Amino acid sequence: MLVETSYLAAFLVGLLGGVHCVGMCGGIVGALSFGLGEGHPSVRKKWPCLLAYNLARISSYTLAGFLLGGFSALAVNLVAINRLQQGLLVLAGLFMVLLGLYLAGWWRLLARVEQAGGFFWKRIEPLGRRFLPVRRPAQAFALGLVWGWLPCGLVYSVLIWAIASGSAVSGAGLMLSFGMGTLPNLLAMGLFAGSLQRWVQKAWLRQLAGSLIMLFGLLQIGRALF
Repeated sequence: MLVETSYLAAFLVGLLGGVHCVGMCGGIVGALSFGLGEGHPSVRKKWPCLLAYNLARISSYTLAGFLLGGFSALAVNLVAINRLQQGLLVLAGLFMVLLGLYLAGWWRLLARVEQAGGFFWKRIEPLGRRFLPVRRPAQAFALGLVWGWLPCGLVYSVLIWAIASGSAVSGAGLMLSFGMGTLPNLLAMGLFAGSLQRWVQKAWLRQLAGSLIMLFGLLQIGRALF
């Protein structure tokens, strides 16, 4: 039951973090959509590439969760794993609190953490640009595999959670659940880019989403410590 609850929580974090996803990935999704033809391509024409892109992006998240969860499983004989897991769960909760503050516009410390990940991103981002403009689902899939490694505080929070899971399968499951939570927002971004972009910039919506993610973070910390 605890595992299923964690997967549901990861899904909800991805869903609530949609206002951040639209800001971080909205540009590339918009470029993907409008690269499919002149003017505004039809929904029927957009769907295959949008689905391929997001399937690949979520696959990258799942792979990262599998690798980091597996790494923590291998470490079980090297450290006091219970204490390590507790510390990592607290750290993941703190990241969620910082993310909530960032989304709500109350404190932007997490933006600096994302910038630190830019060192790695600068080296793989040019690979993704090779697949632009996107004309076919295969190009969209390849682009999504690369874009799944975009530095993102939201992703970092759940990745730390995946490490704390102590299992490759559980880590992959957490990241898959999280990725599925981000899917509705990014599909909607691909279909209704302009109107959705204006919607997610509303201060009250960002503050509501940020507050809820902060609550998830505090619950995570409480569960780890008590």
